[in-house]
Parts: sequence; structure tokens; C-alpha cells
Amino acid sequence: SCSTVLKTLHFITRPLSEEEGNFSLAYIITIHKELEMFVRLLRAIYMPQNIYCIHIDEKSPRDYKTAVQNIVNCFENIFISSKREHVVYAGFSRLQADINCMRDLVNSKVQWNYVINLCGQDYPLKTNKEIIQYIKSKWNGKNITPGIVQPLHVKHRTEVSYREYIHSGVPYVYPAKIRKAQPPHNLTIYFGSAYYILTKHFVEFTLSDARAKALLEWSRDTYSPDEHYWVTLNRLPG
Repeated sequence: SCSTVLKTLHFITRPLSEEEGNFSLAYIITIHKELEMFVRLLRAIYMPQNIYCIHIDEKSPRDYKTAVQNIVNCFENIFISSKREHVVYAGFSRLQADINCMRDLVNSKVQWNYVINLCGQDYPLKTNKEIIQYIKSKWNGKNITPGIVQPLHVKHRTEVSYREYIHSGVPYVYPAKIRKAQPPHNLTIYFGSAYYILTKHFVEFTLSDARAKALLEWSRDTYSPDEHYWVTLNRLPG
């Protein structure tokens, strides 16, 4: 039962400070295995004023999906992504999973300030309050998605076309013998981490701006597009 879940797992049920209560975070968590690890992560980052979108890999076992759904049903501010992907490591589907959650989050009633994406094997080293204070200290109104101009040794990731395949039940990404066109809108491609802390305003921009949409479409057949998509858009003037 939900009362047992809340009590035995010691979920926090009220904001621990006024500062935290007035600064909501959104989380995107992409998971596919290890239910206990997911629960430990969720318990560590959970705050009632935050909002959480959980993306479960479509190819995960049915009992795993059911177990996650049963936990999520106990909370008004946690939900499963309305659209789920068959996620392939280093494939476009990994980026699409985040975008699916973003669409759900911008339509939520919670007025969140920043979104943080995680995978099921992550675990926080800072408290919710420490994370908020760090954001406010030097990143207020800015995105945390560092990167550099695309290095030569990863040029192949965007110069040739890549496809997602499944062989003997194992999904993977493999290059096709097709050379890609130049990036749209004459964009300079930057590379960085697939993980970020983004403002809500920036998320709304990525979901609606013509350049962002064009870059997303161009990135469909690149290798690990989540490592260039956010950081490239963040470098756009303004």
C-alpha cells in the first residue's frame, strides 16, 4: 500500500525549508533495470514541491514496468512519460526520451524553475537545498550544459549517418555508408555532456524554436546526439 511505501521508505512529505518550498525542480529519470536502485535514487531526490517524469524503456520487462507504476501511483508529483521509447545506447531514442518528458513537464501545473536529467544508476552527492543554492549562486537564469567546439576525434559522429539496429535481441548503433549534410542554419556543433541542468525558459525554447526543431531532425541519424544537441543550442546568441 502507499502508506506502507511512504512510511517504510521514509519519503520526505513536506518542504524542509522556505527557500526549497519556493524553488521547484523538475527531474527527468530514464530507467530500464534495477528497481531497488531506482527507488533509492527517487527517495534521495524526492521533495513534494518538485516534479518528476520517469521514462521507462519500452523494452523493459512487464513486471518491472508494473512495479515502477505502482510506486509512482503513490505520488501526485511523479508520473510516467506519456510516450515511451525503445532506447538504444548512443542512439537518437535516448535524446527523444528526454524530449518526451520535457513536453509533459512544460504542460504540468507545477511551476518548476530548472530541469535536471538523470539515469537510473545516478545518485546525488548534494541535498536538494545545496543543489538549489549552487544554481542560485552562479547559474541563476543560465543553463549548466558545458561543452567545446566539436573535436576532430568525434567528427565522425555527425559526418556520417548512423542507424539503430537490433541483432539477436541486442540493440546497437552502427554507421551507414551515407555522408550527412551540413548542420541546418549554419550551426556550429558543440560537444559536451548528455546530462544537464536547464531553465524552464530554455526548455520551452528547444520545443518551439525553428532552429531547435531543425537541429533535432538533423540529429536523428547521428551518434549519441544528446552529447551535442543541448550544448549546441545553448551556444546560440541570446
